[in-house]
Amino acid sequence: MAITGEIDLTGALAQLANARYTSEPNSPGGPGLNRQGGETLTVLTSLAEVRAAVNEIAATAQRLISIYTPDLEPDLYDQTAFLDVIKHFVLTRSFAKVRVLLVEPSRMMRDSNRFVAMGRRLSSCIDIRYVAAHQPQRASAYLIADDRAIVYRMRADTWDGVADINNQVAARLYLQEFDQVWNASAAEHGLRAARRS
Repeated sequence: MAITGEIDLTGALAQLANARYTSEPNSPGGPGLNRQGGETLTVLTSLAEVRAAVNEIAATAQRLISIYTPDLEPDLYDQTAFLDVIKHFVLTRSFAKVRVLLVEPSRMMRDSNRFVAMGRRLSSCIDIRYVAAHQPQRASAYLIADDRAIVYRMRADTWDGVADINNQVAARLYLQEFDQVWNASAAEHGLRAARRS
């Protein structure tokens, strides 16, 4: 599956070769995704760009946000702007769901994380699972909104990546992979126990 996924991704994001690098605007609202013309693909090279892309893509979701991350990266997912997007998403949309797959949950458990706290309070809308030990673990990290928008980093330890607000081929490819790992992974025991107490 991993080999097929990589081959399919090459076709799905072939337009990356033609993408323009974004520059961070000096606007008071902070950095955002700059697009020229009708382009929807943006190349990301810095934390500020990835953070802006994650916030923008998550804000476009209508029913489902899927996050594959090593440890709920605090520089992205424990930020007030992102937490506000998630809170608005789950409280204003019927049947809204946020699913998170953690590759290295032990790293996350060493620190308090506001996203985890929100997940405990909104447990019917936010579900966090560990990637099962028998599943192949990828070095990548991504966020998918519904089945059409994606922020993707090939390596979770760098900020280099792409964001595309309208790429159903790539989003569906990674959503299919996410669903397979999700279905094979157990619900996160620490959060379940905390929810019952």
